[in-house]
Amino acid sequence: MSDTNIIMAPAEELDLEQTTQRREMSWFSFLSNDIGIDLGTANTLIYVRGASIVLNEPSVVALEKETGKILAVGISAKEMIGRTPDSISAIRPLKDGVIADFDITETMLSYFIKRVIKHRYLMKPRIIISVPSGITEVEKRAVRDSAENAGAREVFLIPEPMAAAIGVGLPVDQPSGSMVIDIGGGTSEIAVIALNDIVSNTSIRVAGDELDEAIILYYKKNYNLLIGERTAEEIKLKIGSAYPLDKEESMEIKGRDLVAGVPKTMEVTSSQIREAIAEPVDAIIDGVRLSLEQTAPELASDILERGIILTGGGALLHGLDKRLRQETNLPVIVADDPLTCVARGTGKCLENMQQYSKVLLKSRRN
Repeated sequence: MSDTNIIMAPAEELDLEQTTQRREMSWFSFLSNDIGIDLGTANTLIYVRGASIVLNEPSVVALEKETGKILAVGISAKEMIGRTPDSISAIRPLKDGVIADFDITETMLSYFIKRVIKHRYLMKPRIIISVPSGITEVEKRAVRDSAENAGAREVFLIPEPMAAAIGVGLPVDQPSGSMVIDIGGGTSEIAVIALNDIVSNTSIRVAGDELDEAIILYYKKNYNLLIGERTAEEIKLKIGSAYPLDKEESMEIKGRDLVAGVPKTMEVTSSQIREAIAEPVDAIIDGVRLSLEQTAPELASDILERGIILTGGGALLHGLDKRLRQETNLPVIVADDPLTCVARGTGKCLENMQQYSKVLLKSRRN
């Protein structure tokens, strides 16, 4: 009888400890509302624990230059890009996936957090924020400080490719390798993941923004036509491609004739856009090749079996999967709803912090 008691006691203590932890988590859940943030160069997405993705807005802030007063944030601010008078500036506070303007980023985060947490809670939220895998310690500190000043109780960071892999549903804790390419607005993250860590990583600051800039430069140089950022983005989304299409497409655009100085309408084709964005697309492909060269043979065989998973807004570029397949001879799969993969990954981590604790980077103020 005494032997049985000795054997059972540790298990009983363990059950009691787990029950206490669950009660504490439930109590904290009642007191606060934790959120996951995909803080992107182009868009910010927020996942609220127990709900889903509740916010998807452009990472843009419009303010008065003289007073610094915030006039608009998100969609309404993006609509002002290229249309503001000298007294107003529409700013994108993140560049190449990291914070370029600390104060504006803090203001933007605070605005978004207040929008998604509508009820008053007794405790500030815990926040998980995705960051580029190639981010420096100084840049990590800037993200953490911005989140804390915007109202976070505790901040955790997670590399974007890891969050994307979790969002897609890949078994990141297994010894077999998974390759993820997350192409956002400012960075392209190419990572091989196994055993809750990034085994091989290539982070290049060439992504959606560079594709837009390449389109603007192409028409300025070859056709003396000046177009804006929003027009370039629209062209890329509608007829942009990285691989010849079965049926080439065209669309009409408006810009300013640099010779005559007057507004001009012009028809552009998908083949022109493919030529325009060839250089940044090649840079992304070179990054993929570099990452594959650094991958261990055992992991490379796993990738051959599972394929490469494409996530992020850049995954929506027509024919990019076919181009990568041609260049690498590997299967390439575009994730379902690639724009939200990273945000969904932060959400899964929030819902089960214990399971994903090894992939989170705890960030405390020293």
